[in-house]
Amino acid sequence: MPELPEVEVVRRGLASWVRGRTITGVDILDPRSVRRHAAGPEDLRGNLEGATVTDVARRGKFLWLPLVEASAAGSSDAPPSTGAPEADDGVPRLALMAHLGMSGQLLMEDSHLPDEKHLKVRLTLSPAVSADGTPMPSELRFVDQRIFGGVFLTDLLPTPDGAPGGLSESGLPLIPEEAAHIARDPLDPAFSFDDFYTRLRRRRTGIKRALLDQGLISGVGNIYADEALWAAKLHFARPTDTMRRADALRLVESARDVMTRALAAGGTSFDSLYVNVNGASGYFSRSLNAYGREGEPCPRCAAAGLSTLIRRDSFMNRSSYSCPVCQPRPRNGRW
Repeated sequence: MPELPEVEVVRRGLASWVRGRTITGVDILDPRSVRRHAAGPEDLRGNLEGATVTDVARRGKFLWLPLVEASAAGSSDAPPSTGAPEADDGVPRLALMAHLGMSGQLLMEDSHLPDEKHLKVRLTLSPAVSADGTPMPSELRFVDQRIFGGVFLTDLLPTPDGAPGGLSESGLPLIPEEAAHIARDPLDPAFSFDDFYTRLRRRRTGIKRALLDQGLISGVGNIYADEALWAAKLHFARPTDTMRRADALRLVESARDVMTRALAAGGTSFDSLYVNVNGASGYFSRSLNAYGREGEPCPRCAAAGLSTLIRRDSFMNRSSYSCPVCQPRPRNGRW
């Protein structure tokens, strides 16, 4: 499943293509991909057609496109408002939420290009040109091989802390109802380490389980949890209630660093299921130090002249990778 860096790569790509454009057509080729829209496909189509995309926002692994209705949108060239929500003021109250699931892809394509094999939903956008005058692709396509993902409309709510709902260009203090329970992620400027550490210490679980809890810290999945723990020299079973402040800070900084580097590499791709909006794969998998490297030398130990091999352990019906020397197993570990 795509993790924070992969979803952020998609967000940044989409923002440059769809912000300020009006949805002029909606084709739903597979109703299963809009099953989360309780009112049905026709209601989804009716609400989307004529709406203008004001931004592309993300919190953790959640991605959404804030929308204004045709009556409030005005010119598609006008920048989105950042004022307080009032009737017909152009501030979005609805958002098209995209759940990528295991294999969901959001692709920008020209209308003359053939449909992808697993194309589920197509949004036709108003004409637009890039800074150099080149016409932009006219279609936003949702492709999903395994149909675990989908798109749906949802209400936008004010954020409890008044800070932006997630990373976006406009920074509106609004968040989809379905994402309101999700914690902020390490790349979010509004992320509070003090709040994270206080809540972390109250847990009685292993540190990797805590990292994967999207209600505590969002966007971290199996890959980047293993990489952050390796960088911080912490074993995945380290009890959270024994974490010192310095250890927790080192772990958060490690997670932030590994995700930042993954973003620069376009994310992590192991197959063709994760691609950016242009259909290109990320290549951060070449820089992984622990994840998926069972039986290979630990890079840190190798630099010190040791021949330690990365170990794989079963963890929550998946795998966890660590170095037995750099990340010694705690005696009182919690898995």
